[in-house]
Amino acid sequence: MPLLEITDLTKHYRTPDGATSTVVDVPAFSLETAEQCALRGESGSGKTTFLNLIAGILAPDGGRITIVGEDITAQGESNRDRLRATHIGYVFQTFNLLQGYTALENVELAMMLGRGIDHAFSRKLLEHVGMSQRLHYRPAQLSVGQQQRVAVARAMANHPQLVLADEPTGNLDAANAQTSLALLRELCETNNAALLLVSHDPAVLAQFDDSRDFAEINRAAVSKEATA
Repeated sequence: MPLLEITDLTKHYRTPDGATSTVVDVPAFSLETAEQCALRGESGSGKTTFLNLIAGILAPDGGRITIVGEDITAQGESNRDRLRATHIGYVFQTFNLLQGYTALENVELAMMLGRGIDHAFSRKLLEHVGMSQRLHYRPAQLSVGQQQRVAVARAMANHPQLVLADEPTGNLDAANAQTSLALLRELCETNNAALLLVSHDPAVLAQFDDSRDFAEINRAAVSKEATA
């Protein structure tokens, strides 16, 4: 059984004029344990919505998403939150660090929502991403690149089997982008976690053996291109 298996997944939104717009229409998609896959897609193509559906942040209008054998589409919001906290790590484009908390606290708060706080492991993660000298700095006291490193550490806090990354290098310069991407991929490999990353950056996509166009799996994107 694949780690992640998706069947007939759909998500619709209402447009301002009251019409229905289909953003995600994915007949089939799967990801194996420890597999690393990059999806290429421009802004507005639905790739962030796709990740949010997988993470259980959004509920689909149809279809099925199975992660480690559990159908998250059959779960209520609280159970989806639990599954996300215990099985999924998420690296957001805007980092989503809590501004009132230190780097260490941001990682340990994620642990609190999942498997419980492990002080030694939280420090080890931040040390691994080069933040051992910034444990007690708040996000505003960190550079953009340093904030991304904290976000990567936080995504690995609960030993996830699946890591989702939404344009993780989009706000970084070239040097920091390469460093953060290498750290993310290394941590996933070390922890035997699968990685599903979306990006529009050719330099990022070129580093993945498995790099796909999101339009190849999303019929909604193909439909939009055909009518454009």
